[in-house]
Amino acid sequence: MTIHWCGTGLSAIPGLRKLIADGHRVTVWNRTVDKAQDAVGDLTDDIRAFDLDAVTDAVAKGDVIVSMLPTDWHVPLAKLAIAKGANFVSSSYIAPEMRALDDSARTAGVALVNEVGLDPGIDHVMAHWLMADYRASGAYNPKNTLSFLSYCGGVPKISNAFRYKFSWAPAGVLKALRSPSKSIRDFTELEVKRPWDAITSYTAPLPQPESFEVYPNRDSLPFMAEYGFEQGWPVKEFVRGTLRLNGWADAWSDIFAEIETLKGPEGDARIAELSAELWEKNAYDEDEPDRVVLCVDLKAEDHGKPVYHKTYVMDAWGDARGTAMARLVSEPVALAVEAVIAREIPAGVSAAPKDPKLVARWMGLVDRLAQHLQVVDHLR
Repeated sequence: MTIHWCGTGLSAIPGLRKLIADGHRVTVWNRTVDKAQDAVGDLTDDIRAFDLDAVTDAVAKGDVIVSMLPTDWHVPLAKLAIAKGANFVSSSYIAPEMRALDDSARTAGVALVNEVGLDPGIDHVMAHWLMADYRASGAYNPKNTLSFLSYCGGVPKISNAFRYKFSWAPAGVLKALRSPSKSIRDFTELEVKRPWDAITSYTAPLPQPESFEVYPNRDSLPFMAEYGFEQGWPVKEFVRGTLRLNGWADAWSDIFAEIETLKGPEGDARIAELSAELWEKNAYDEDEPDRVVLCVDLKAEDHGKPVYHKTYVMDAWGDARGTAMARLVSEPVALAVEAVIAREIPAGVSAAPKDPKLVARWMGLVDRLAQHLQVVDHLR
């Protein structure tokens, strides 16, 4: 059984190195072989130039394909996995095209596991823990009014005037700012065309409580079913969103104004140009620590009185192990690969696990990766 790890970008390295160091048979595929050799050449010489035909020839039944490549490659590699009777793991969101492979994967008896990085990934596992804890509590009642918040953000450990720094090319962040979102606010579906139209404040329950700017992203609504919210439950709030340092909106106001006007090929060209400018001015310096803050909050109320309210909160930053972002994305991916090899994840398309045994294992890993991890009970 071979793990075919495709992609050795910045967010891929710690998990890849762990799998190799732990003795797994790993073939490393990257479009630039030299970069892969710089990243893991001290641990392995099985490093090859990424090419779909070459990967196809190398993959055998029972292998695991890991895609840490751009999202356009996930579905082709997942289809290859199905054809070869292999499994597939990715940290990215499940696209409709990936979801459509569920029946084929089940028929082939292979697992296509996605959303097992940081966000999506660790946030899902925290949500599953909170939902299981709430259901097992004396406060559980289907008639309770629920509020769910999940905010995650990579922010500079050492703040700057721009209130943000980039670990990789800013184009992805800029394009995300052009995307609409759906969430629930005050029992009503809230659709926002641009994130900056819905920025609010959130105080994270860290050892020293800290206020951040937050906004909803993507479509939060499908995750209600994923997390076990049942039809008919009263839901006051449900939002999955992004967390930024206070002052971020003001620092980025000119960028928001320009992004709003960009359209078509010319707009894409300007995004690329702007990305280069921002990278030049606001990229992390070598060995400069980054920071990741993640808060997942579940509150249940009975006629306006809180009867359950807990927050799973994580704070992590770059240290001698490298960047917080890289280890929090890639080491859970490695954990998912090992769970697939152990047949602990069923066939078909799935996201981060909700099985209590795997949830405990995931959060045990996060406890080692982060400098602070805590479940805060607000009613104690």
